[in-house]
Amino acid sequence: MAKLGGITEVKGAANSSEMAKCGGITEVKDAENSLEMASLARFAVDEHNKKENACLEFSKVVNAKQQVVAGMMYYITLEATNGGQKKAYEAKVWEKSWMKFKELQEFKPIGDAPSHPSA
Repeated sequence: MAKLGGITEVKGAANSSEMAKCGGITEVKDAENSLEMASLARFAVDEHNKKENACLEFSKVVNAKQQVVAGMMYYITLEATNGGQKKAYEAKVWEKSWMKFKELQEFKPIGDAPSHPSA
């Protein structure tokens, strides 16, 4: 297990004793291809834009982690475009799906998005 800024990332856990404990933060598998994570990331960008009078455009989910709380807390790393320049951001979204409740807890820039060669 690697400890990143107080968040434990479980990689290659082979048995239940290595799995995250209840309330622990775990990696969302295949987050970059998940429609649910993309929807939550779009929500985070939209909420950020409303609160800050900004005009970011969601690009893609890079990765995500989740934590069981009173509902689910998602820690999403995403790319968004600001004035034609891609940047990376971290969003923290709290969701209680049974109550149709969703709230952006935190949204912060973490730097320029890594450049990838065009395919």
